[in-house]
Amino acid sequence: MTNTKELLEAVRQGRAHEVPGLLKPMAAAERRAALAGLKELRREVRGWGWERRQEQGAVQRALLVAGAGCHTGAAAAATWIGGRELRDWRPLPGTDLLDVLADRDPAWLGDVAHRLAARAATAAEDYPFIADLVRLAKCPVPTTDAFVHGWAESLIEARPSHASRATLPLALRSDPHVRELVPRLFETVEPAPALSWYGDPEAPNHWPSALAGLAEDGVVDRSVLVDGCVARLVRGGRPADLRFFLIVLKRLALTPAEEHERAADWIAMAADAPSSPAGHAQEVLARLAGSGGLTAGQLAEMSAAVLFRPEKKLVRAQLVLIGKVLRRDPAAAGDLLPVVAEVFGHEDTGIQERALKLVGRHIRAGRGGRGKRDERESQGVDATLRSELAGFTGLLSPVHRALAAELFGEAVEADDSAPYEETLPPVSEPVRTAPAPGTVEETVELTVALITSRSASVAEFERALDGLVRHAHRDRAALAAALRPALADRWWLDEESGGDASDLPSAERFDGMEIVAAAVLDRVSVRSLRDGRIRGGATAGCVHQALDAVVTDRLREIAYRVRTRPLPFLLATPTWENGALDAGGLVERLSAYQRLCADPAPSDVAQALLRVRRTGSGTAASAAAATALGTREGERLAAWLTADGDAAPLVRRVHEPNAQARPHWWDRTREAVRHIVLETRERLVLQRDFPQAFHRLGRPYSGSGRCYHWSALEDQRFAVLPGDRDTLAAWTLPEVTACATAEERGNASLLPRLVECGGPAGEAMHLAVACGLGARHAEDRLAAVDALLVLAARGELDGGRLGRDVAELLRLGTVKPNRLADAARTAAATGAYATTWSVLGAVLPGLLNAGDPPRGTGEILAVAADCVERCGAAVEPAGVAGPAGLAELAARGGSSRLVAQAKRLLTAIRQSHDQPRTQIAKYSR
Repeated sequence: MTNTKELLEAVRQGRAHEVPGLLKPMAAAERRAALAGLKELRREVRGWGWERRQEQGAVQRALLVAGAGCHTGAAAAATWIGGRELRDWRPLPGTDLLDVLADRDPAWLGDVAHRLAARAATAAEDYPFIADLVRLAKCPVPTTDAFVHGWAESLIEARPSHASRATLPLALRSDPHVRELVPRLFETVEPAPALSWYGDPEAPNHWPSALAGLAEDGVVDRSVLVDGCVARLVRGGRPADLRFFLIVLKRLALTPAEEHERAADWIAMAADAPSSPAGHAQEVLARLAGSGGLTAGQLAEMSAAVLFRPEKKLVRAQLVLIGKVLRRDPAAAGDLLPVVAEVFGHEDTGIQERALKLVGRHIRAGRGGRGKRDERESQGVDATLRSELAGFTGLLSPVHRALAAELFGEAVEADDSAPYEETLPPVSEPVRTAPAPGTVEETVELTVALITSRSASVAEFERALDGLVRHAHRDRAALAAALRPALADRWWLDEESGGDASDLPSAERFDGMEIVAAAVLDRVSVRSLRDGRIRGGATAGCVHQALDAVVTDRLREIAYRVRTRPLPFLLATPTWENGALDAGGLVERLSAYQRLCADPAPSDVAQALLRVRRTGSGTAASAAAATALGTREGERLAAWLTADGDAAPLVRRVHEPNAQARPHWWDRTREAVRHIVLETRERLVLQRDFPQAFHRLGRPYSGSGRCYHWSALEDQRFAVLPGDRDTLAAWTLPEVTACATAEERGNASLLPRLVECGGPAGEAMHLAVACGLGARHAEDRLAAVDALLVLAARGELDGGRLGRDVAELLRLGTVKPNRLADAARTAAATGAYATTWSVLGAVLPGLLNAGDPPRGTGEILAVAADCVERCGAAVEPAGVAGPAGLAELAARGGSSRLVAQAKRLLTAIRQSHDQPRTQIAKYSR
């Protein structure tokens, strides 16, 4: 027992280096006895605080060594060594561990090694120790993913910095397990990070060069490397992860025979792999096709996939390849031309033209060809195939219909003269908020769910809040009795502190609805509720804080009234789930207050005024009924309903970044990009007639810079001003702008929510959508497109205004043309071609008359031309001459995409005036 005590004392003092010497003379029984004490010490150390962190690390290191030596089972020993809590930032004490395990059976050591290698979280960093165990046990090497990652890293890290240029190749050749582990480099779920550490082919630790050298020297079978690379590329993955395997494959320089053996793999890779591997596979297949190693059927199978990839470079290259094959073997037309004809429906009219000319080259002879070459190329094109190809011409853009008619004659499908139908999303009707919970049980269930989840819609939040107020007014004791056990785990429900006011938590410590529940249970200080309301709106510095101050002040007011003079119900509970309140319903609530002789709560009244709808046929009648009440609140409501103007006045300016200024760390628009800022001006009514917490809403807001709030405006903040859409849009603009200038993600998701709010869709709303259309990430652009289409469906979209805003953002550099083109293409693809053209037609004058058109303008012109060709003269923002600058651009020489699309758009506009078409609006279901 003396040895056991000495061991435990050494471990408690963190003397890990003494543990092996103390363990060696101990018998198995003594080690088992010591193990119980080590486990108890482990539990004790786990609870030590940060102030003992240094001591804790030393003790845990000693525990790790001692526990490994005391365990007799391989599984238990591996679990102990792999325990995360016994580790710190340093590697395992491998020398000490090997010392205490040196006398174990080799089979036991091998078992431990394989068990440690199977621990995905630690095997890579434990590789040196596991490798030593494998060496001692002389067992097969583990091949788990993490172990392989650790092996690859060790071959680089273990080399001295002054080593020769052949560092990694020498390490690989001298490694005893290179033949077992190299194939696993191509099979792990994630590539070993060390494989991409050195990108320079001349670097001494360049993995692709080293692996190619192993194949050349016969250390590793060449076919293993080739098959591993091809299999990994066919399997797919992130482009960055596949780059290494593609480089290795190119370094191996496959022979024609090796390429021919894997034809099926190249076809699969060309179809589904990321761009770079697909391009390489396409090059290999082109070589095979040129040497006759690819059948027409295989080329058709490959083409059916490649021709519909998004990379236009690959599509063009594939059409060139098919053309070469058909010139050499015209009899393959029956397999290949139908695949080419499907490209007639490609979104790029330039690619449509290439495909049409390729098909036309091989059918001309059948309609009176011009020479021997035409006759030879037309072999294999019979009447049946020609008829089949003609059936695809309906997919072509109108700009190519004339050429198609020349090629196919009467077989070309006639142009559809039916009226154009604009497809827009259905206009959703507002959903009414469900009534407040009718029972105490339902109220408690809803309240607890919202408090524990800490996320709720406006409707759920307001229902629960109104339920608490109603039942607290009827029978607070019954409500408290049901609420207390349901919230027993809350920190503020501490029965030991008693009911003394000095022991109760202050209002500042509560978030959300929890403060009202605490008031029901008498667990919040009444004084702090009163004083907290006085200070609630005094320090709000940004719009987030201003809106939060209103929400917080109303909650504290409700909690205060629960403790003092309970309210019968809330006046500001929304009528609809978007936060809006019906004016007639508010009049009825005020009338009920009057009958009950209840005293309205000021912040509740103020919030009700900001939520009430001020438009509609019944507004005047509601104002008259409010006046007839003869109360102060009724007169305020009547005055509010009849006042002019909903939104705060806006001032528009361009923000010029100061390259020398040092922004706050949270200002994520600090990139040197010019952008538009909207300043909201002062609204005296909010500062004069509303409680102090609402005053910040009426103060000027600069609109430039960002605050430290990482989240954008959320539902509860929107619900403060649900009828003031343009003000909310102005306050949201910096968030959305950052999606375009700072490449942030997710902020534009607010735009569809903004559109559903009430009030006019004015300057701020349109400018926010314009910024969203130029967002960096596709999901943000999609949200902006949704907002645009909903505005159009509601009849609130001003296409000219939105287009002019986009043009200015393009000029400033806030929005990039390629991103705008993608968003416009997405909007048009929904069937809203006329709506999209109404915007693009207003974008083009500013874009084309500001000097040389920026890169990406051709893509915008292509989308605009597609819209005009499909919707005809349904919308004519530019007149028969087209947008200013378009004719001049179309008159330029050359065959660039920019000039070609300008000509196409100008032709489409002129044709739409010659043959006007009727527009019919249609709404999707």
